[in-house]
Amino acid sequence: MKKTTLKLAILMFLGGFQQFAMAQNNIIDEVIWVVGEEAILRSDVENQKLQMQYQEEKIDGDPNCVLPEQMAIQKLFLHQAKLDSVVVSESQINSAVERRINYMISQIGSKEKLEEYFNKPLAQVRNESYEPTRNQMLVEEMQKKLIGDIKITPAEVRKYYKNLKADSIPMVPASIEVQIITNNPVIPQSEIDRVKDRLRSFGERITSGESQFSTLARLYSEDTESAKRGGELGFMGRGQLVPAFANAAFALTDPKKVSRVIETEYGFHLIQLIEKRGELANFRHILLKPQVSLDAENKAIQRLDSILTFIHDGKFSFEEACRFSYDTDTKMNNGLMTNANTGTAKFELQQLPSEIAKKAENMSVGEISKPFVMLNTKTNREICAIIKIKEKTPSHKANLADDYQTLKAVVENKQKNEIIHNWILKKQRETYVRIDPKWKNCTFQYPGWGQK
Repeated sequence: MKKTTLKLAILMFLGGFQQFAMAQNNIIDEVIWVVGEEAILRSDVENQKLQMQYQEEKIDGDPNCVLPEQMAIQKLFLHQAKLDSVVVSESQINSAVERRINYMISQIGSKEKLEEYFNKPLAQVRNESYEPTRNQMLVEEMQKKLIGDIKITPAEVRKYYKNLKADSIPMVPASIEVQIITNNPVIPQSEIDRVKDRLRSFGERITSGESQFSTLARLYSEDTESAKRGGELGFMGRGQLVPAFANAAFALTDPKKVSRVIETEYGFHLIQLIEKRGELANFRHILLKPQVSLDAENKAIQRLDSILTFIHDGKFSFEEACRFSYDTDTKMNNGLMTNANTGTAKFELQQLPSEIAKKAENMSVGEISKPFVMLNTKTNREICAIIKIKEKTPSHKANLADDYQTLKAVVENKQKNEIIHNWILKKQRETYVRIDPKWKNCTFQYPGWGQK
């Protein structure tokens, strides 16, 4: 089955999001497909083409064939979701809408530029995205329900692999497993006090009316993305924020006031409430980070040097030394880093933080690096680290001994695709479909439309 079927949810958003008003005004509308009791309009197809051009997404085939068929399949899922009483909560929809709005703002630069690009106020962009986002989420939930809980047995994986032709065995890219010990430079209290005092002075200027929060955020906040928007974060739920920030932010009730100075792993924050909407709220913040001195950095390097000496002298192993690590994500797992994309310890080199990748590329299995400075990608703060290469696997054709989990995922995905594929064929036969003759001259992914 082609991979486009499982990407329907993405196209739901692109196809339904009515942002190109000026382009729409030039489209002479007509009904081109009818699926059950639902119509697909020519304007729907034209809007989706424009959206995909904006997203720089390629269409595999004639868009006048591919897009209406994908919309028809989407309508099948939505109809079934209605029959099966599949629902998504309002808070889930609102959160998804805000994530998309925030993403678009981050890409285009500011709320004002987004409004200018779409020729609409942000509130209208938000409102018009609600329904297609809801539909997208319903499709995703319906697909999950249809697929259910698939359990793949070792026998199924072996059978799949045995039946593969030699030229069909997938290539597994080169991978590496890395263990890490980190040490954070100690920031003197004087530097912490300097940052906190500066934020307090910002708070006084805002409260007195001398300065606007958004102006100070643009000028001074070290959260560069939100600074472009005057510190605005967009609507978020409490669970999307780190606890210390969330507790202070959601305690705010008056948009004219600001929070006390809040410390998180990212630095120190000043927060202002913009608006609350049910379980979601929109805040501004100013982030300042204490500066790490060269002396503090050197001391952190020296601490790691001492650990390295003890390891080389045999006083303890690298794995035992992990108890001294500042990295809470790895210290209880012998320092082994986990790939968030796969849930395994295997990384392709380019998936590692750049400083680690540069070190690891030329290291041998079992080798331990000298201490180095790197950027913690989670907090965007400098830390010091040493790494050990646990395993290196060259690029190779998949085999059962080394790549069972990879092959299992392939078999699982294949079964999911087959379930969705067969369901679409069944619903296609059961559903009334009429296609305008001018739009029939197509090689569809699912032949048989309109034969009921």
